[in-house]
Amino acid sequence: MKEYKLESLIYYSKMTLDKEHIIKNSSKDIQEKLDEYAKNGYRLVSTDATDFGFAVYFYLYFERDV
Repeated sequence: MKEYKLESLIYYSKMTLDKEHIIKNSSKDIQEKLDEYAKNGYRLVSTDATDFGFAVYFYLYFERDV
């Protein structure tokens, strides 16, 4: 049997000349979530991202055997 978890992270765009500011800011947070779930026996099985207005939504899908 599998157990599933979904982690959603939201980042907002800001006025800047750095077009990659969301990726730079989100990478540390996403890595922390990956490490946290890995310590609890989960593995990342899928990801998704979407934008809406000034926000970017990242979805991380995890699973583990129970």
